Amino acid sequence: MGSYKLGVEVINAYNLMPKEKGSSNPHVELEFNGQKFRTTVKEKELNPVWNERFFFNISDPSSIPNLSLEASIYSINTERNSRSFLGKVRLAGTSFVPSSDAAVMHYPLENNIFFSRVRGELGLKVFLTVDPSIKASNPLPAIDPATKIHPQKQVLNPKPNPARDRSGGPRRTFHSIGKEAHNQHEHCPPVTTSEEPVKRDAGQFKCESPKSKCESPKFANMCSRAPSKKEAEYALKKTNPSLGFGQIVGGQVIHAEKPSTMYDLVEPMQYLFVRVVKAKDLPESTDPFTELKFGISKAATKQLEKKPNPEWNEVFAFSHECMHSTILEVQIKDKKQEKDEYIGRVRFNINDVPMRAPLDSQLAPEWYRLDDKKEEKIKGELMLAVWIGTQADEAFPDAWQSDVANAAADASVAASPHVRSKVYHAPRLWYVRVNIIEALDIEIADKDRTPEVFVKAQIGDQHFRTRKMKSRRSKYFWNEEIMFVAAEPFEDQLVLSVEDRVKLDKDEVIGRVTIPLFKVEKRVDDRTFHSRWFNLEKPNGADADKPKKDAADGDKAKKDKPASRIHLRVFLEGGYHVLDESTQYSSDFRPSAKQLWKPAVGVLQVGILGATGLLPMKTKDGKGMTDAYCVAKYGKKWIRTRTMINSLCPRFNEQHTWEIYDPATVLTVGVFDNCQIGEKGNGKKDAKDSKDGKEGQDAVIGKIRIRLSTLETGRVYTHSYPLLVLQPSGLKKMGELHLAVRFSSTSFVGMMSMYARPLLPKMHYVRPLMLFQIDVLCHHAIQILAARLGRMEPPLRKEVVEFMSDVDCHLWSMRRSKANFFRLTSVFSRLFEAGKWFKAICTWTKPVASVLVHVLFTMLVCFPELILPTAFLYMSFIGLWNYRHRAQYPPHMNTKLSQAENADPDELDEEFDALPTSKEAEVVKKRYDRLRCVAGKVQMLVGDVATQGERIQALISWRDPRATSVFVLLCSVAAAVAYVTPLRVVVALLGFYTMRHPRFRQKTPSAPANFFRRLPARIDSML
Repeated sequence: MGSYKLGVEVINAYNLMPKEKGSSNPHVELEFNGQKFRTTVKEKELNPVWNERFFFNISDPSSIPNLSLEASIYSINTERNSRSFLGKVRLAGTSFVPSSDAAVMHYPLENNIFFSRVRGELGLKVFLTVDPSIKASNPLPAIDPATKIHPQKQVLNPKPNPARDRSGGPRRTFHSIGKEAHNQHEHCPPVTTSEEPVKRDAGQFKCESPKSKCESPKFANMCSRAPSKKEAEYALKKTNPSLGFGQIVGGQVIHAEKPSTMYDLVEPMQYLFVRVVKAKDLPESTDPFTELKFGISKAATKQLEKKPNPEWNEVFAFSHECMHSTILEVQIKDKKQEKDEYIGRVRFNINDVPMRAPLDSQLAPEWYRLDDKKEEKIKGELMLAVWIGTQADEAFPDAWQSDVANAAADASVAASPHVRSKVYHAPRLWYVRVNIIEALDIEIADKDRTPEVFVKAQIGDQHFRTRKMKSRRSKYFWNEEIMFVAAEPFEDQLVLSVEDRVKLDKDEVIGRVTIPLFKVEKRVDDRTFHSRWFNLEKPNGADADKPKKDAADGDKAKKDKPASRIHLRVFLEGGYHVLDESTQYSSDFRPSAKQLWKPAVGVLQVGILGATGLLPMKTKDGKGMTDAYCVAKYGKKWIRTRTMINSLCPRFNEQHTWEIYDPATVLTVGVFDNCQIGEKGNGKKDAKDSKDGKEGQDAVIGKIRIRLSTLETGRVYTHSYPLLVLQPSGLKKMGELHLAVRFSSTSFVGMMSMYARPLLPKMHYVRPLMLFQIDVLCHHAIQILAARLGRMEPPLRKEVVEFMSDVDCHLWSMRRSKANFFRLTSVFSRLFEAGKWFKAICTWTKPVASVLVHVLFTMLVCFPELILPTAFLYMSFIGLWNYRHRAQYPPHMNTKLSQAENADPDELDEEFDALPTSKEAEVVKKRYDRLRCVAGKVQMLVGDVATQGERIQALISWRDPRATSVFVLLCSVAAAVAYVTPLRVVVALLGFYTMRHPRFRQKTPSAPANFFRRLPARIDSML
């Protein structure tokens, strides 16, 4: 534990406050966990550079989040024998990162007291290290202001003053990260334990016969008010399940008699656990294995050849729903070709098996003497641990599970890694910015033609190239920036090759340079990085066809000939958030650099209870079946539940927790059919998989999204979500998914302050990316993410990652276009209603309302100071009134909003068509003609908007000299009238004229409207 060190590099300070004679004598004092160090004193310097490194001892690494580092700058005054405060920086322990992630950051100096004046910034590099060879710095005595002290320090490589180098450009600063508490807020009350194991009687752990039919959750009420049967089928249903801590009624908890556990959002499922550790003193020359029998369930360990003292260390979990006996029998057998030979056994009565609480430590295994078939003790012992627990036991995810094995035709499926529940942590993604500036001393073999030189950059499967430059000189200038996506750990390399376009389809490589990404420097702000020159290596065999010269001439030519070089600026961008999903329903907005992460503001707990009414996804022996599992995604954490074999109403009962850093994020949960075990669905395979002999793709059952900002903190939401899938044949309900969701706030102030912060990190606004860049980089990020998650065991397949990330959400869809159009009309519907209401007031359709509006208008004109208070008070009353009608359930997939219920089959077929299309020419022509009709209407709408804008410009552009003359004259008269007439009178006259009685109106348009419509536009100049 004592090897932990906190390293602090004091780099420089910038633009400090002068304290004496226009200058200062600054030094930095560092304080961390009771340890103090200081730098040297820089005399008469407002932009000092130290480059000094210090190391602090950390006695308890677990207390790092509660500690803080304070760096204070003081100026020594030798004449007055005193020192002046120049500013300080305070960093919370939660912002400390390992040395591999550390980068230099410039922090603004803060005041020590309220009335002190400070300015400037302090450049620090703070990191954690566990290198045992590094020793803590020696504490230094206090500075005597009357003497000039230059203490011992560890000086890094001297660097030029970045403050002076950057004086010509704009500066960007990062603010220090506040202190946070990294405590998991689990609702886990203390559990009382005793020295002796807790025992249960048979009545508490009774056997139940397997249910022949799936029981759907009892629905408390329907959240949808739609009377139609179809809308009720697609609606969200509220449920009142019995969870670990009690009954849920209306989002409120009716607590149970027993204390709750960490699995308090799922239904407890009891299992009998058996850990088979090892055996000893077995007969020689045996191939032993252990067979377990409990009720109708059987399981066996792996076979070990020629092992009289075998070791298995395997765990088995028997579900209480499949038990028809109170005796557990564990037999050791010798594997034979014809019939297995019996060696010995151990029997247990489950009434004597201890009950283990989830928070207890693991039960210690015990040696048991083997019995023969006559219940007599024989030579040989077996080490076992047997206990009763729930799915919250840490041994459950990796255990052999009887409910999975009994449902499968092959019992070995229960031991497959493809049916286990797992947690996946996605790699941290970074943007790689490559600035290709120029290349020098480029030699072309063919001197008779003008070369077309360009640079091709590549990282993995990402390829980009610069524009082609034509020049006969050996210098080529591009100054282009290229962005890539890279994932930690940085295993790929950046390869840049300078190439010449020899022919239309042939490029000749002139030189190449390879840069490993783990050597590339990281940037967390917008400071300018220094560029570097790299020598280009010629490709292999480039000089093979040249005639050989003698050694002396060759060495001389090589010495005099300059090497080809390329000028680059390469760095990793840590200030951006790498978009690997749509920003409309993203689950994370944190930047790549860990030191820029803000503290967590809440905890999300999700209990995946089960699914009901699933449709068969494949057939086996003429019967439909589904092997369902769930995948939940939020931020960098992906979870996968266990696969329930051959069940149309699976019960998962798994609970998972995420830390929340921004409430404006979305949780995504998907349900899939596992096609990696047994026979593939319907015997069909993907074309590519069939060719390469790969396994079939997992089939999609459905997906739901939950936006966290729509959830009330502390409330438990238990609902059954419809699993809706849009297929080429139309909308289809695949079943329902039962979830329990709780969003808890750990910092109310921090959560409310998130609403005033930018959605994306600062670099997205300081140096924004182009829209086409974002689309391309997002596609590459999803591909990298799918490749990395596919390398884990069991792999999270590519089709699952792409479906959860909505990889095709940017593609054209007539259905989505209609849905977005109706969304837009719904947004402006209130505005249209207000216009109709005002028109009714002006036409005096309701005289009483018109008179009241005239009276209110007169009051506001006479007392204009009441306009804003009245408007805000009205909005607050509307908000309070609508509180009664607030949503009582989280949002779900809305089929009416998505225009999915009545979608045209041909439009759906077009939506699911591949890119590029694979349809016949006649179908493509029909769709193209339809798209032209839609685009023509959009074109006319855009043209009408442009025409109105051009008419406004024509008022003073003298395109129509008579109209402009009239407008200028009217403006002059209006200016004179407004000068001599009070504003209230002008506003009152305009208001009364607009709302005048129909008796004083004409049926034809007014003169101002006629004048505006006669103004010229530029549409008559278009071809």
